[in-house]
Amino acid sequence: MRGRHRSAEAEAAILKATLHLLERQPLRKVTADAIARRAGVSKATIYKWWPNKSQVALDAYLAGMAQQIPMPNTGSAERDFTQQLKAVMAFYRTSMGRLFCQFLAEGQSDPGFLKLFRERFLYARRDTARAMWRRGVERGEIREEVDGELVLDLIYGPMVFRMMAGHGSIGDRASEALVEAVFGGVRRAKYRRPTRIKLDTSSSNGAMKRGAESQKRRAASKY
Repeated sequence: MRGRHRSAEAEAAILKATLHLLERQPLRKVTADAIARRAGVSKATIYKWWPNKSQVALDAYLAGMAQQIPMPNTGSAERDFTQQLKAVMAFYRTSMGRLFCQFLAEGQSDPGFLKLFRERFLYARRDTARAMWRRGVERGEIREEVDGELVLDLIYGPMVFRMMAGHGSIGDRASEALVEAVFGGVRRAKYRRPTRIKLDTSSSNGAMKRGAESQKRRAASKY
């Protein structure tokens, strides 16, 4: 961002206006003039703080993503990655999340923006994912000799490719299956996986059975 002295209120209005516009039309059709009108500021104010509309959009996107995608710490790296990948893909299914593909497309004709996207978005997200990976190694869950950078690509890459190509599901079940498949290859042989929590249906089944019997007795008493 450019400029040191900026109004927090004006900045929030600009980012909010940018997201509003981007949820309704592609990035290439959004203009700085439209953002300024929607935010109630001058176009000069926007250019004082950002060099172009793409970087305004990126800041708006990052602010929204940070609020919607937590980084879990459940005590299991496999469970952490599963929960986090589910949250990521749920975000990418939203109108704001779909900007990800537009940013990649924008970067193909603007190397400077692509570099900024890597620095502001990709590297920051990978840093947090590395923390989940390191916790798994330290707990003895993951084999130490495995290349963590490669595994991060194996976890996130297929789902991003599905999102861009549209040839497969990016839902919760696909996220679970992907992480389970990857961890099948990186998990230490002697590590005991956390058991999945199963719902105890015995009490509810018993209650349903007693309710059915009660209904039968009431029906029989009518005759």
